[in-house]
Amino acid sequence: MRANRAYELIHHRGGPAPAVLADPSRIDHVEIVEIDSGEVVLFWDLPVDAARRVVRQLRRDLVDLEAEDFIAAWAEADSDARR
Repeated sequence: MRANRAYELIHHRGGPAPAVLADPSRIDHVEIVEIDSGEVVLFWDLPVDAARRVVRQLRRDLVDLEAEDFIAAWAEADSDARR
């Protein structure tokens, strides 16, 4: 099953302005939610520029990858970023 059928991307902006006009210190919250259970499986609190890049790549991967491959790839990226 494709990842976009199993997971939903939710991007909460830390302010009303679009990323291009946002204060660079703004923090956005990005979540990947499992559609069947409604549980958050991955999340990040990122500065606005990083959030914009991550959201763009997440959208691509949700369409391109299978659900298991998507979670494996992003869970590994998440653990690398936390080290």
